[in-house]
Amino acid sequence: MINKRLLVKNLLAHNDENSFYDKKRFIAINHKEGKAKFLKHVCALANSNPNNNSFIVVGVEDEDNKIVGVDFFDDSKIQNLVNAYLDNPPLIAYENIPFPHLEEGKVVGLVTIKSSGKVCSLRKNIWKYYGGSVFFREGSISMPKVYDIELKDVNSQAVSTIQQHARNNIELTLDGVIDFINNRHKDLESHYKVFKEQFVVCWAGNKKTVKGQTYYNRVDIELINEQVKLFYSNLDEVTISYTEDSFTTMEYVKLGLGATQRFYPLEELTITFQENGTYHIQTDLVFMPPQYDKKVLHHTYNSNNSILAKIKSSIGLNPNEVEDLKHLPDTYLICYLNGFEEARDQMELARVLVKNDFPKVYTSVKAALRILRKVDYN
Repeated sequence: MINKRLLVKNLLAHNDENSFYDKKRFIAINHKEGKAKFLKHVCALANSNPNNNSFIVVGVEDEDNKIVGVDFFDDSKIQNLVNAYLDNPPLIAYENIPFPHLEEGKVVGLVTIKSSGKVCSLRKNIWKYYGGSVFFREGSISMPKVYDIELKDVNSQAVSTIQQHARNNIELTLDGVIDFINNRHKDLESHYKVFKEQFVVCWAGNKKTVKGQTYYNRVDIELINEQVKLFYSNLDEVTISYTEDSFTTMEYVKLGLGATQRFYPLEELTITFQENGTYHIQTDLVFMPPQYDKKVLHHTYNSNNSILAKIKSSIGLNPNEVEDLKHLPDTYLICYLNGFEEARDQMELARVLVKNDFPKVYTSVKAALRILRKVDYN
């Protein structure tokens, strides 16, 4: 069993970027350019390593390897993106790796890429890359290749050695449990559960019980053995259940117009543990967005646009507009889910405009865009 935090450290210590490893300050797959660049690197790493894993480490400064972290990213459907744009797509996983020195909510992203063993290529045009393009790694650069296309295995020994050095042990597991409960979440109710005598899942959050059902908010859930953060949110509510073989969460999101809010189930995640030391994660989007009268939404949508226009022009907001701004991310989200496709562009604009002066609204905008990303990929 591999400790992913150790794996990241070993990758960063292994010289510099090469044909089986890349590092990024961040990835931005919410727009075409960022999505295209990400797919190019995935394609190149898969083709350059047909018989072993390749990796992208996200949240690291390129110049000095400083670990600065990125926001928690729980996009379990990233495989859908790869399948949609690549022929012979690799298996891909994005995992959130906590590091003790990072601020709350920040992690290092670890993208693991396993080739299909066949030449991977772009299926269709995206940004400035043409369908049919094939990419390979040349040193630390992903380059297109149009001739002499052949998959060669040159990194198996290096990758095997790095992964062997990242093997977990009992001491690391115990230290992880104690740190999770006693240090990082000493102000929250914390629990742990051992599965199949091998896997340890820890979770923490504020607990409340409504009509016999227990909910948690400010939730943090980690698979300690591998140092992988399974879930993190300061906004949403979660129910947790488990058996001897599986651990299940149901995430709820709070939505509504103005002060009229209610919780809607968003996504169910189940991690099933096997006797042979492996596990499988299954996610199911169960979200049914609320539907509203179009006339009401037109008024709300235009009001939001007016608020953004004032912020963009550095015009002060009146008290009612300040209150409406708090609900702007949710109302834009509802507008988009009710057919106002331009609302997504407005949310992207809002993320830029409110970042410095309205940090709480900025956090809510990111959460709303996260929901849209999940809905789109499904």
